[in-house]
Amino acid sequence: MSPVASYRALFAISGRRYIAIAFLARLPLAMSQLGVLLLVAGRTGSYGIGGGCAGALALANAVGAPLFGSAADRIGQRPVAFFQSVAGAIGLALVVLLTRSGTAWQVDAAICAVTGFLLPQVGPLARVRWRPIIARRGHPVRLVDTAFSYEGAADEASFVLGPAFVGIFGALAGPQFALEGAAVILAVFGSWFALHPTAALARRAISGDSPHTRLVTRSIAVLCVAQLLIGAVFGSVQTGTTVIATNAGHAPLAGLFHALLGVGSVLAGIGMAAVPASFGYAARLRVAAVALFVLSTPLLLVHSLVTLVPVLLVLGLCVAPYMITTFTLGETLTPAPRVAAAMTLLAAATGLGYACGTTVAGHLADAHGATGAFATTVSACALAAVLAVTARGALHRSSSQVDETAYAAA
Repeated sequence: MSPVASYRALFAISGRRYIAIAFLARLPLAMSQLGVLLLVAGRTGSYGIGGGCAGALALANAVGAPLFGSAADRIGQRPVAFFQSVAGAIGLALVVLLTRSGTAWQVDAAICAVTGFLLPQVGPLARVRWRPIIARRGHPVRLVDTAFSYEGAADEASFVLGPAFVGIFGALAGPQFALEGAAVILAVFGSWFALHPTAALARRAISGDSPHTRLVTRSIAVLCVAQLLIGAVFGSVQTGTTVIATNAGHAPLAGLFHALLGVGSVLAGIGMAAVPASFGYAARLRVAAVALFVLSTPLLLVHSLVTLVPVLLVLGLCVAPYMITTFTLGETLTPAPRVAAAMTLLAAATGLGYACGTTVAGHLADAHGATGAFATTVSACALAAVLAVTARGALHRSSSQVDETAYAAA
């Protein structure tokens, strides 16, 4: 089946309405971090405080995501995602209300942390639904690869459009309008995603299994570290891009330039459906990780927006293949009763890596400018390559079994 035919079949069995709902429901998380940073920094006059509040939101989300994922495994996605959507929307509205009322920044940081804890990770939950959706219609297992390729592209697209929307809304009416918009989107589409019939399919797919199956195996631990490192890449690239844009007198455009990383990633993610099943997952991870390192090194020579553009576009081509492979391995190597917890755990590791990458790159940028920030990027990519090569033994046996199953069903 060609990639185009695979995507047509995928969207036909899920319905285009579900595709739209699941995509829009993940935008608020992508909008929240930059929106909080700009809102708090604008009120306090300190990017340090704004970044601290945004970091509190990101770290709290990294803590809450696997906990809510485990709850979804136990009682189903519908009640968990609905609660998170409503509570998260209220939290975002409170962030705007309290920040505008002139409360102490410590209070702002606290409410940001609570909100981050509550915000749902829609992408990982959507990944869990695809296998039962596909199985219900009797389509081959190979179509799951297409689904995960789409999800990787959708995640990247959301993290391109989310910051872009914040920038556009912020320019028109201020960052508070962007967060208020995120709250409305989450309340409407997050709740719709939670109540969609596919949530019941995911619940039935694990019914009868024990929810106490071990979650953190050696393979899952390796994949979590892999995602933490790619998160550090995102955070450090954003920091370095902000430094260059600010030095060039275009600070408000930093988010749009950072989005270039996602443009290449979206294109590569869509193209992953064309990768043959015989090209094993462990091998894909090694190739993507090594390519990340090689293509990130030119960042050390970038000192202007003109030279930054092509480097980010090309580097982005490796991001989606890397992330799609880690999430696919995580889904296939995890027992059915713990899949939602595994997916959200990987997403949480990404968020934690983002916070770490931003922090380290920020300190290095203070001393060495954009080159210091991008040195963090290159270092994270180097570690990702080393991990993918040295962890071959931890992933090979399990991934080989997955590859054989997928190849037979293709």
